[in-house]
Formats: sequence, C-alpha cells, structure tokens
Amino acid sequence: MQFSSSLMPFVSMLWITVFSPAGCKADPVSCRLWAQSHLSGLSMTGDFVIGGVFSIHNYMRSEQNTYTGQPPQAQCSGRFLRFARAMEFAIHEINNRTDLLPGITLGYQIRDSCAAVSMAIKVTFQLANGVESVFNDTDSCSKSASAAVSAVIGESGSTPSISMARMLGLFRIPLVSHYATCACLSDKREFPAFLRTIPSDQHQAAALARMVKYFGWTWIGAVRSDSDYGNNGMASFLKAAQEEGICVEYSESYYRTQPRSKLERVANVIRRSTARVIVAFLATGDMNILLQELARQPPPPLQWIGSENWISHSEFLRFNMCAGAIGFGVPRSVIPGLREFLLDLSPAQALKSPLLTEFWESSFSCSLIGSSEGARECDGSEDIRALQNPYTDTSQLRITNMVYKATYAIAHAIHGVICNDTYCNSTIKFTPWQILDQLKRVKFTTKNSFQVSFDSSGDPVAVYELINWQFQKDGGLDFVTVGRYDSSKPRGQEFSMSRVPRSVCSESCPPGTRKAVQKGKPVCCYDCIPCAEGEINSLDCVQCPPEFWPNTKRDSCLAKPVEFLSWEDTLSIILTAFSITGAFVAVSVAVVFYKHRDSPIVRANNSELSFLLLFSLTLCFLCSLTFIGQPSEWSCMLRHTAFGITFVLCISCVLGKTIVVLMAFRATLPGSNAMKWFGPPQQRLSVLTFTLIQVLICVIWLTISPPLPFKNFKHYKERIILECGLGSAIGFWVALGYIGFLALLCFVLAFLARKLPDNFNEAKFITFSMLIFCAVWVTFIPAYVSSPGKFTVAVEIFAILASSFGLVICIFAPKCFIIVFRPEQNTKKHLMGKVPSKSL
Repeated sequence: MQFSSSLMPFVSMLWITVFSPAGCKADPVSCRLWAQSHLSGLSMTGDFVIGGVFSIHNYMRSEQNTYTGQPPQAQCSGRFLRFARAMEFAIHEINNRTDLLPGITLGYQIRDSCAAVSMAIKVTFQLANGVESVFNDTDSCSKSASAAVSAVIGESGSTPSISMARMLGLFRIPLVSHYATCACLSDKREFPAFLRTIPSDQHQAAALARMVKYFGWTWIGAVRSDSDYGNNGMASFLKAAQEEGICVEYSESYYRTQPRSKLERVANVIRRSTARVIVAFLATGDMNILLQELARQPPPPLQWIGSENWISHSEFLRFNMCAGAIGFGVPRSVIPGLREFLLDLSPAQALKSPLLTEFWESSFSCSLIGSSEGARECDGSEDIRALQNPYTDTSQLRITNMVYKATYAIAHAIHGVICNDTYCNSTIKFTPWQILDQLKRVKFTTKNSFQVSFDSSGDPVAVYELINWQFQKDGGLDFVTVGRYDSSKPRGQEFSMSRVPRSVCSESCPPGTRKAVQKGKPVCCYDCIPCAEGEINSLDCVQCPPEFWPNTKRDSCLAKPVEFLSWEDTLSIILTAFSITGAFVAVSVAVVFYKHRDSPIVRANNSELSFLLLFSLTLCFLCSLTFIGQPSEWSCMLRHTAFGITFVLCISCVLGKTIVVLMAFRATLPGSNAMKWFGPPQQRLSVLTFTLIQVLICVIWLTISPPLPFKNFKHYKERIILECGLGSAIGFWVALGYIGFLALLCFVLAFLARKLPDNFNEAKFITFSMLIFCAVWVTFIPAYVSSPGKFTVAVEIFAILASSFGLVICIFAPKCFIIVFRPEQNTKKHLMGKVPSKSL
C-alpha cells in the first residue's frame, strides 16, 4: 500500500493509535493505546480548556519510518517560548477578572508543533480527541458532540494552520490563528471554523504595492517562501503590483529544506539583477538562510521591501545589508504585566515542564538536577532578568499581542455561551459550533486598548505600521515607524505617511539634488548630487521638456514664459516714437521741398530723386514697425523683405544724386557731353535696376527658405524667445551685403566729389551721410549677433532708425535750413558761386 508524502505523518499516527497489531485488548468495546503519548507543552486544568499550538521549536528532525514497528519520536530544535507563555499569561489574567467569566476557571493545553505540518496534525488530534490511554466506544456517541478543548489558538505558520483548519473544520471546532496570514484561509467554504487576529495577506499585498508605487519604484525583483504563506502572498502582491503599473524583473522562491543549490541560484539571481528594489515575502527561517547566503558575497546595495513575517524581527538587524529596509508590520503594543510574568520563573517552576526545563538549561548552560548529562548543575545564581534574548525582550510586542487578543476572543465567546447578565454556569454543556458562532460576533476592546472583531471571512480589520530600518547614533540598526495602513479608512486613504523614511547615515537630499548611493554601502547611505540645469528631482533628476522649466523648489516643471518685443514694452514704445517721428520729419521735408519746388536750391538738387529719396526714407522709418509685436509667418517675411527693398531704394536714390553731381561738373569741361548719358531717364532706370536686383534676391530668399517664427531655447534656458528665424542665412546676408555694397559705392563716389565748389556741391553732405550709414551697419553686425533675446530685434530697429536719421539730417537739413531760414541764399547767383558765401 502506497501513501503520498503529505499523508505520511497522518498514517504514522494512525498506525500508533489504531492499526497496531497489539493495539487492542480482547474487550470488544474498549481499546488501549500501544504506548503513552509523549506530550511536549504546557498545561493547566480548568472548567473549560483552550488549546494552543505554537512553533515553540523551529525545526524538526525525524528518522525514516520503515512501517515495520513503532515510529521513532521526532526530535525538535530551536526555541521560542514567548507566544506560548503569552497565552498562559492571558488565561491567568482572565481567571482573575470579575467581569469576564466570573467564577469560571479557564485551563489550557499548549502543544509544540515544531513548525512542521506532521506534528501540527498530531497535536491537533490530541487536542480534539484527548490523550486517554483507553478508548471506550460505548460513550463515543456522547463524546462526538464535544471536544477535549473548547477552541484552539494557532498555528504560527500558514501551511500548518491550513492542515489544522481542514481537520478542525470538520467538527466546527474554532481555530483562531495569531500568525497565519495566507489569504486562502479567508475562504469559509473550505475553512468554515477558521478565524484570526492577524490581517490577511490580501491587505498586506495591496498595501505593499501601493507603498512601492508611492515611492516611484517601478522596476523591482521579488523573492518568496516556497510555501502557502509565500506563494499566496506573492501572488496577491504581483496582481496588485500589475494594477499599479509596477514591473517585476524576476520572481524567485525558496524553502529552507530545499537543496543548497536552489538557494545559491536564487542568491545569484538577486546579485545579477538590475532591479535595485526587492520585495521579500519570506518566512523568518527562509529569510535568515537567504541573508546568510547573500552575506557571503554581498550584492550591490538593495532597497528591501519586507513582509510582516520578518520586517519587525529583531534578529535580522545584524545584517547591515538590509539597512533602509521598509515594510508593513503588525502594530507594536504594550501588554501590561507580561514582562513581569515572563521573568517570574524560578528553577522549581522550570522543572514542572520539559519545555521550561529545556529553556532554563540552554539559557544558563547548566543542568537542573542532573537532567542534562555532561553539564554543570545550576547553583541558584542564575538570574533570568539578566538574560538578553527574544524571551525577555518585550520591546517589540507585535505578534505576541495577536496571541493575547486571540485568547481574549475565545474567552468572550465562552462568556457569551454560558453567562447571562447575573452569573456564569460552568455545568452548561455546549458544542464547539456554539463557540464558533459566538466568536464571529465578538466585539470588544482589550486591556491594552486594541479592538477585536471579525468580519464575515473571520478576518480582523487590517492595521499595519510602516516600519523602516534606520541607523541610530550608536551605529546600530533599529525599527522606526514612518507610516500606517488602515483598511477601515475610505478607499484611497488607507495608506498614510507620518514621516519620510530616512537614514541617519545620510540626511534627505535638498531640492535640486539627487541621491547617489555610496559604493559598497547600504542604500540609505548616499551623496546628494546637484541636478543639472532644467532638471527636477523626484527619485532621480528628470529633465523638463524643452518648453518647461523647474519651479523654485525644483520638484515640478512649469511652462516657460514666452518673450518677444511686444508693443507694451517700454523699449518698443520709445522705438515706435522715434520711427513715427522720423517718418514725420521725412514727410515734412517733402512738404517743404514741394512748396519750394520752383526755388533754385530744389531745382539744382535733382528734385525728382530728392522726392523719391524722401519717400523711400519714409518707408524705411515705417518698416521698423514691422519688427515689433509677436512674430508670425507674414510678419517675419514682411519685415526682412521690406527692410531690404526700401533701403536699396533709398541708397539707389542717394547713389543717383551722387552720380548726377559728378556728371554735372564733368559736363562743364570743354568738349564733354557726359550729362546726356545720365539724364532723368537714366537716373530712373538706375534706381529701378538697383531696386529690382534686391527684389529678385528677396524673392529667391522667400522661395527657397523664407524667414519664419521659431522658439529660441538657447539664449535663455529659463524662458523662450519667440523670434523670426532667418530661414536661409545666405539670403539674409546677401540682401544685407547688397545694401552695404551700394552704400560703399555711394560713399566712394561722394568722397571723390567732395572738393567741388561749395555752393553747388552736396557731395560733401552725402559723404557724411554714407559715413554714418556705413558706421551704423558695420557696428550693427557684431551687436546683432551678440544681442540676447528680444534685444536682437531692438538692435536691428535701432540700426534702421539711426541710418535713416543720418540720411535725412546730412542730406536735407542744410537745404531746409537755407529754404526756411536763409531765403536770400536760395538764388541762382548764390548757387553758381557769384555771391561770396557766408559761413553758417
């Protein structure tokens, strides 16, 4: 006959209790156990007995069962007594109360499961059926509705609790767990008699995923115990993480009994991964082995995210690689009187229980009355208060409080069954499912101010503390509560941060900096490196988009202000005033010339070219206005072409006047007929030709690559300059160069004619005007290239106005002065030099 490995312990137990060949005597109605069961635990009689199953020992060693004889007793190692003694303390406290079960004495039967499923099943049978050596089937029916215990507290792990809950659920015997967190246990169809005082991992998984999202960790690794606790917990977390948009690089599992090669493989995956955040859903035993393996060859600094099973376990604080670890743990509590109860232990009391004897002897390395061979005898100098171990450390009472709450919950349920408003009846017979029914309805507050109740799934309200491992002043790690999770709060408000997790190794980085982990040190040790210009810091420096710039705190990006030479700017108003003034002056001069068009000075200075020059100067003054305002496609094309064409028209007129002066004096030479080659038709044709060349340049420019508005991000990083791009830079500089070429030619010709007779010669004034014109535009080039932002446009407008004013003043001011203020000089004789000229 073959059995699966999961049924081996159960089969072994049945072999001892039922199927042993010599298990029963001849009496047909009774049966005797082959051997007395070896009980390992704590017990006390009472009117009603509560069972307790705890992992007092952490490991169980057993020999191979041959099924040919009585199986050998399992040997357990490791030791953790505080949970069991906390149940003892709670029952003694209840027995001394007058408001809860008055006159009733509760007893207890506490058993050790050795953290093994097989042992948990065995002790569960013992608690449910009792351990009498003789079984009599005549009263089996009367006992079928009752059990040896009213309810059971336990177990410390999810997998043993699942086996116990399945078994006890068949008889509706309540099982209240203090530490089994697997979400699967909330299924009441499969586990109808299971309740717990610790929250389900379903809540913890959602809280962990929300916390990881809160800190912006979207690339993580995951490792879990290969057990019901780890597999179910991690499955819930991965589902919640996916909903939060978190990516998982790897998800590995390990159980402490698996081959070492599996452990090494998991450790190597962690070492080689690129994820620097790791979520560990591990039992304490598995976490301990994994950290020991990682310590042999430490990985790069990691940010550990822990489940409640190990995140508040003080034993792991010795691993500095976990500095900065963060995770949700059961809230820390204080149980008044518990520490005194735990320390009230003498050698005589220790001898009453094998568990206490073992604890005393191993704690003080001595033997109580020769119970341990080869060890010195305890001499009475042993002081339990001087011990420094988990038994005496009551500073982190978290899961211990869950045992305390479970004990009180069962007591309140028994009270609801056997007590009324006046007294309690210890003779009342009740069934386990009556206690179960009362347990589902209990709602009370413990002595240390913790509320206890169960929902329809047998789960409590999920309340967690967010625990952060931080370095203290002495250099050691300790637990610091930095947040809280409360499932009773409205959706979206369950998770809150009371303080930002920090490490005294490095203070929080100021705004505008990012964290850079120090090589070879934990993740909480870092340097603060300034972010580059234009970057904000969240978890890391992030570049703002081109059209945005960091705010003062450098934690968000704000839209950059757009800057251009607007009509409202003071500079624009000043330039507009000068532009209109210049145009008004040109028009005024034209009016004066037109009014005195028949006067000798106007007729002698080529009135047709003078009027055309004044018209072009008016356009030059007004074209500067096209450079003001928000750039658009049409304004960008108009401003550059209008500027280029009007100035060529202007210089062409000046050039024509200069040539006329030169030709006029050459015509006075004997035998010269130069003027017939440069009469009025030729003058008009030259102006038109010079201007059409510029028009052609502008047309080609606009066709190939016209000037268009663009956003300049280079001059100022904190704001946008909206300006007109040149389009084709060649087109711009060709147009500008053509103007310069005509101006230079005009200047040379005027310079050659400067020594002609004063009264008729205006070449001297043209020379000055061209000198100013060329000086302005030569200065303009470096100023234009180096001016920032909107001042580039202002420089261009200034150059237009300055050169235009230079032409008006140098060429027309002397003539207007004579026309208006010296009319006696506006005669043909004076112009011909027959009247001595007077200095002005």
